[in-house]
Amino acid sequence: MPSNSNKVHAKATNTIHYTLYYGTFIHTPALSTIEINFNTLVGVNEEGTIDFVHPNYQPSEHNNKSPIQFFIDNHHQQPNNNYRQRHHFEFVDYSHDLTKFFFPGFIDTHIHASQFPNNGIGLGVPLMDWLKTYTFPLEESFSTRKDKLSFATKIYSKVIQRTLENGTTCASYFTTIDPETSNLFAELLLIKGQRGFVGKVCMDHNEPYDTYQESMDDCIKSMDKIIKHVNEINPDDEKLVVPIITPRFAPVCSRELLKYLGDLSIRENLPIQTHISENKTEVELVRDLFPDCDSYASVYDKHDLLNKGTILAHAVHLTSKERKLIKEKNCSISHCPTSNTFISSGEAPVHTYLYNDGINVSLGTDVSGGFDSSILQVVKHAILVSHHLSMHKDDEKNKLSIIDGLYMATMGGAKAVGLKDLVGDFKVGKKFDAQLIDLTTSDSNVDVFSWQYPENGDLGKMNDLLGKWVFNGDDRNCVKVWCNGRLVINKERNHHRDDRWVITNGGTASGGKEQEWCEL
Repeated sequence: MPSNSNKVHAKATNTIHYTLYYGTFIHTPALSTIEINFNTLVGVNEEGTIDFVHPNYQPSEHNNKSPIQFFIDNHHQQPNNNYRQRHHFEFVDYSHDLTKFFFPGFIDTHIHASQFPNNGIGLGVPLMDWLKTYTFPLEESFSTRKDKLSFATKIYSKVIQRTLENGTTCASYFTTIDPETSNLFAELLLIKGQRGFVGKVCMDHNEPYDTYQESMDDCIKSMDKIIKHVNEINPDDEKLVVPIITPRFAPVCSRELLKYLGDLSIRENLPIQTHISENKTEVELVRDLFPDCDSYASVYDKHDLLNKGTILAHAVHLTSKERKLIKEKNCSISHCPTSNTFISSGEAPVHTYLYNDGINVSLGTDVSGGFDSSILQVVKHAILVSHHLSMHKDDEKNKLSIIDGLYMATMGGAKAVGLKDLVGDFKVGKKFDAQLIDLTTSDSNVDVFSWQYPENGDLGKMNDLLGKWVFNGDDRNCVKVWCNGRLVINKERNHHRDDRWVITNGGTASGGKEQEWCEL
């Protein structure tokens, strides 16, 4: 059974000191907008919240004050801050190397944690056959195995660790129909330090694979169990893990179950995630099963499952009427291009959704339909799929840009999971969920030549480096990851030295300049 709630330690609530970061900060705060800020000071307080941002700090423009002295002179005089009560703060400097930059943590809005062992398996098998052959048998194991908790621990620990190492600080997960292993998954998220939405799969009408389903009564009991457990294990004053209502998809859910889940979402104020219009055969099946509904989207709408907290995965084959309904209900789409390509489901017209329909679009790895756990790879494939769609239709307007891809991976994701005021970019008042990207780290797949190094203020060359990162980069370039202001991944420990000072509140360096990693 999952551990007692008072034994679960949340890594993203570890004690930290106030830290001032200095370096290049890049984010996409709005659609089609990117901000590249060199020599930027960002202060992160003991709660992991950003409370100070000064872009493009140049000592020559401030009487040659060092970044540290500027911060001390300006920040401690601000009202309602507790600088004077701090014994010291830490200063971390990456300004000297523009091949290193801070970027917001990725947000994966559609991933099946239980399917992680099947990554890369089943190429070209159509969706419905793929589910019966690969997915349902694996997911059923989480309920039927005698050693299901150790089995789940092995798989769930790996998928959380893998996504964190790829810069994913928050993810919306599907688990299985099993409540015990789903509760275990929530605990593992806290232990490893990743924000997460825990979606126990709900399905009571799985005719293609009838040994893997649940009764309505079992689903109700399981949901009650999970909601109660997650509420108990969350740290005080934090909601690092959240239950999410998860009807797998309409074909495997009875009307009664769909209505119960819609009502539950309203009653408990919980978000919703499901699949929609991934595959043409699936769309036809929904049409046959729900003849009284004029579209796939209207099935969910009829059962109160479309609202601002709903994430609709795939959405490859939406009609114009469905797109209008999704926009009216303020739902978000999770675009899963690696999965859509791997299973040959189709090419979603994401540029149209974003710019014509005004629908919020985020990105999902869709492990294991998607073969990669990295949202960076999904950014790349989202762009490439849009180019293929553009070539098919001979219409340049279908093309997504690098900025579009990075926006969907961060702020688009934050909006989809209901955390746009908490994470997604580097603004005062938001949590420091971030990754440090190093394009020249040891064994990097990215090659940067001397003439490609940007000088301060050279946005053209910096944009070129972003292109190298998106199309050549991988997890090796993501060298540090912070969630809730806490360092949860550090690959630099033995390979790189940052410049770190511990500053007393008198403004002097305690112990002098440190050039090696020291644990916060």
